[in-house]
Amino acid sequence: MSRTTPLRRGEFLALVALLMSLPALSTDAMLPALPAIGHDLGAPRRNDVQFVITAMLMGLALGQIVFGPLSDRFGRKPAIHAGLGLYMAGCLMSVFAPVFEVMIASRVVQGIGVAGPRIVIIALVRDQYEGRQMARLMSFAIAVFILVPTVAPALGQGIQWLAGWRAIFGTFFAVAAIGFAWLALRQPETLPAARRRSISPRSVGGAVLEVLRIRAARGYILATACAFAPFIAYLSSVQQIFQEAYRVGALFPVYFGALALAIGGASLVNARLVLRYGMRRITKAAALSIALVSVVAWAPASAFDGLPPLWLFMAYLLVMFVCFGLLFGNLNALAMEPLGHIAGVGAAVVASLPTFVAVPFGALVGQTFDGTMYAQIAAFAVFGAGAFAAMKWAERGPEQDEIKAG
Repeated sequence: MSRTTPLRRGEFLALVALLMSLPALSTDAMLPALPAIGHDLGAPRRNDVQFVITAMLMGLALGQIVFGPLSDRFGRKPAIHAGLGLYMAGCLMSVFAPVFEVMIASRVVQGIGVAGPRIVIIALVRDQYEGRQMARLMSFAIAVFILVPTVAPALGQGIQWLAGWRAIFGTFFAVAAIGFAWLALRQPETLPAARRRSISPRSVGGAVLEVLRIRAARGYILATACAFAPFIAYLSSVQQIFQEAYRVGALFPVYFGALALAIGGASLVNARLVLRYGMRRITKAAALSIALVSVVAWAPASAFDGLPPLWLFMAYLLVMFVCFGLLFGNLNALAMEPLGHIAGVGAAVVASLPTFVAVPFGALVGQTFDGTMYAQIAAFAVFGAGAFAAMKWAERGPEQDEIKAG
């Protein structure tokens, strides 16, 4: 039976870290195995292996809008358990997938399921902590987000060498099963029955429409989508970029991890910068830098027929990813700023809607991969400019005038 007394902080942090690591682990550990998956399951085209990544991200977007309200109605633990159960079912589908189409379907199922722990674990933390204590816990969560992408590709590559790519999904299943049992046996429910709220498609839909009626929320959601789209294009084609275009072979996880550290390091630095310069100034500067640096980068890319030297391309990507580290957290906070009265559904919309918009555009860019970096650089330039324009548009709303005046 589950405990009724709260876990000690150390154990709670470990449980939170495990559950929050699943989305990043499920995405990044797969990257080295994509060529083998496409070959063994008969992917029609070389670039189609990218759908193994984007299918899960689309499922994640769908699941986030569902599990947030479900946790308010049925409690945190039932919602997380439902998500983990669905995720594990998707992992088993992948382990036994006979054809590529089944693999893609299984990844959508995994994405929907992993959205349960991804979105509800934040509410679980909020239920027990606030103020500085919550800030400390979320700082630890950021550290997990930094660590997992740096080691996940190497972990997936090692598992593939030892036991084949299907064993990677078996590992995902095992990690989720540990989290399922740990949550069931040790973590008490944090949302008492008296605080649970009834939900209906009409009430949830009404709240979503209310979010979209607020100009600032719309603008920053669109800016987040613009920032996320070229990142998805990179994520879906990164294995091909490094292992097919640049032929780095087994060193792929090293390059990927270094860039992941750039995002994480910038996110941590942002915590200090935002107190001095403010979120709006930082996000606009980061988006404009993405666009302008990418325009400048087009010239050396053209000089090398679309494939600049690896050191030069890595330097360019490091600049891009530092800017991403400054963008994502701030844009999320800016979108949530006018949504305090509907924070629960607002958080679900802010988390899911940008992904719904960004995944198709990012996947489209990824599908144009031809061994050169033209499409990726152009995507950074165009969508960076789009993010900057969306932020400028959001700041012309009347609610922004009230916030600035306050």
